[in-house]
Amino acid sequence: MNPRFNKRIHVTPDMVQKIARIDELKGVWRGSAKLNPHILKQLKASVIITSTGASTRIEGSKMSDEEVARLIRGLKTKPPKGRDAEEVAGYADLLGRIFDNYKTFKFTEGQILQFHEILLHFSSKDQTHKGKYKSSDNVVVARNDAGDEVVLFRPTPPYLVKKEMDDVLVWTADVLDRKTIHPLLIIASFVFEFLAIHPFHDGNGRLSRALTNLLLLQTGYAYIPYVSLEEIIENRKDAYYLSLRETQRHHKTEHEDIGAWITFLLDALLAQAEAARHLIERDEPEQSLSERQLAVLRLFDDGAILSPKDIVLALKTMPLSTIKQALARLVKLQLLKRIGLGRATRYQKI
Repeated sequence: MNPRFNKRIHVTPDMVQKIARIDELKGVWRGSAKLNPHILKQLKASVIITSTGASTRIEGSKMSDEEVARLIRGLKTKPPKGRDAEEVAGYADLLGRIFDNYKTFKFTEGQILQFHEILLHFSSKDQTHKGKYKSSDNVVVARNDAGDEVVLFRPTPPYLVKKEMDDVLVWTADVLDRKTIHPLLIIASFVFEFLAIHPFHDGNGRLSRALTNLLLLQTGYAYIPYVSLEEIIENRKDAYYLSLRETQRHHKTEHEDIGAWITFLLDALLAQAEAARHLIERDEPEQSLSERQLAVLRLFDDGAILSPKDIVLALKTMPLSTIKQALARLVKLQLLKRIGLGRATRYQKI
């Protein structure tokens, strides 16, 4: 077993404090009276939409949550068209399966390959390599403000992918079984290594987030389907990429240290756990809302009937696209109702 995976985890007092708080909130969720099943069902359906939208937008998709919801509703009768829609359909399918069946999935190479096939099932350009490790080099790139691609990281070459995936899967299973390292640190280390290997031609980022959800559920964080981790990451996208870039520079060197990535992930998980605590305290769906969504909802407190443009005027710093996403979420949670159609659309608190 590769000792590098253990050596690169340098636990700080700050990490210990964050893990303790996350686990405290995990215990609160587990020990509380169960939430209304109807609300939980609503929340799970909403999180699949929100997480799918966020996870695909992190990778460059332009679809709003409202568009994601509409696409998912129509999938049974109408296949997705276009790259963004295909990626959304695949992620929603995979995440729903993980939420519903996480107890039956084994964390193995075969399962990960099957997940990748599900993820790219609708993607027309990926049919020849879905469910298969990459056969040619790929690089991790980002676009700068001028629209130019900038190389961030050069991952594992194809001929080493299987060996390195085998190594990290064996290590993950072993330390989870022996309980010698805290599960959140194990998950952080696995996800970091998965992204550093970048084992597939496409879908690595999305699959890494789906696998994060799976591992969290399998290690007892039962609130995962009810608060979107992907949305939290999307809202911190710059810090997400910065933490990966900072740690990937030293991947497989003597100075390897994934502390910056661990800290980022723990911060995101802590925000998610705190949101789960709010769900328990009030048993109301609005407790799963982000600050921006709450800001939109508060505008309706006095019985106001507002259009998206009215909200733009009231919340001058919030983009119209964000407002539309917030409205779609609030309607889905039955906190607002839609009145009228098209340009005449208005919203009112239920």
